[in-house]
Amino acid sequence: MEELFRYIDNHAALYRQWLLNMCNQPSISAKNIGMKEMKELVFRLLIEIGAEVEEVPTSGYPIIFAHINTGKPRTLSFYNHYDVQPPEPLEEWKSDPFEAKIQDGQIFARGVADNKGNIVARIAAVHAYQQAYGELPVNVKFIIEGEEEVGSPHLKGFASNHPEKLKSDVMIWEGGMRNVHDKRPHISFGVKGICFVEMRVRGAAFDLHSSEAAIVENPAWRLVWALGTLKAQDERILIEGFYEDIQALTEKEKKFLQTMDYDEEHAKAHYKINDFLNGVSGINLKESLTATPTCTICGLESGYTGQGAKTVLPSHASVKLDFRLVPGQTPQKVMELLRRHLDQHGFKDIEIEQLAGLLPYNTNTDHPFVDTVINSMNEVYEEPPIIMRNLAGSSPMEKLLADTHIPAAQIGVANTASNFHGPNENIYIDDFIQGIKVTSHIMHHFGEV
Repeated sequence: MEELFRYIDNHAALYRQWLLNMCNQPSISAKNIGMKEMKELVFRLLIEIGAEVEEVPTSGYPIIFAHINTGKPRTLSFYNHYDVQPPEPLEEWKSDPFEAKIQDGQIFARGVADNKGNIVARIAAVHAYQQAYGELPVNVKFIIEGEEEVGSPHLKGFASNHPEKLKSDVMIWEGGMRNVHDKRPHISFGVKGICFVEMRVRGAAFDLHSSEAAIVENPAWRLVWALGTLKAQDERILIEGFYEDIQALTEKEKKFLQTMDYDEEHAKAHYKINDFLNGVSGINLKESLTATPTCTICGLESGYTGQGAKTVLPSHASVKLDFRLVPGQTPQKVMELLRRHLDQHGFKDIEIEQLAGLLPYNTNTDHPFVDTVINSMNEVYEEPPIIMRNLAGSSPMEKLLADTHIPAAQIGVANTASNFHGPNENIYIDDFIQGIKVTSHIMHHFGEV
């Protein structure tokens, strides 16, 4: 593929300018800033590579669907999003977040890593392949939504209402990265799910003087006692049946753990902690991070927490919890188990509400596309890839791909210090160019294998 890679190198300035233009256009979905202009910018770029482009309306921001039909037997799809997070706090940026700045081989801008760098890298890969070889080895589809940063509320509806647009053999998902310190690229083939819950306890009709605590129930204590039944000090979740549906790692997935690079000492120093939970390290730490479900107290609220003293008996208490879920688990089942657990432990009065939920989604690692992606990464990058069955976090992968069994791989142009969602978001230009090359390489070999 030397001819193709040579073309990409010779036109790197063009592709970089495409990215700068996109980063200079704000597209903040949470505030409805620049969304229409951003959509039109993506439209023009897709038309430039000969795609048939369509706007799929929703009650929010439209989804961009593009298709290049080559008549080839296989179809490769790309999922991305054209919206970004708000840039605040602005005072912590070293430059204007919507005036992309290049410094020491890096591009700094809001959205450059999440997710505009990947949008442009994939469009550029298609463009370069067309210019180098005349036609693509596969049919290509782009699904680019405008609401990922606000929870993808219309993605599931798109999948249900437009199965013909979703129909594909394989998919490259929105993001991935490389290590900053040794440049090893990451590949993942899925994500954890999430069940985000609020638990609420009511007491008296209003806050009371704390002297009343001798005779009136304190909802804060009641909530603490309930939380104490959910998890043991050894971190095991005590909700009956919580672990029973989990799918065990396959032998191939266990081998993926061997490729993971987790700098434990750097992480502990960075977090200013002495050790990880239960002293876990090595392979056990990597398995815990990617293949173990969690129950996390995200926030507690009750009574008076301001400056100074206020002796008060709270009238209510609440907690926000998230459960990160692994293959086999579902938010619905977790909610059912949590309700039953609280009832059985004498907490029928505690209200629970699911605030968000995403199912885990994992590619069958025996699918040939998995090896195609791994082989391409090995051929394009000098550094051996880090391979993960799934990320420790969550994304709307299942919303789009539920019941399709479409294998999905996450690769991308970001780095482990890209500051996603934070000030001074960045990517390296070299990683961007390498991302174009590996995408075109996967496309080429998927058309052959």
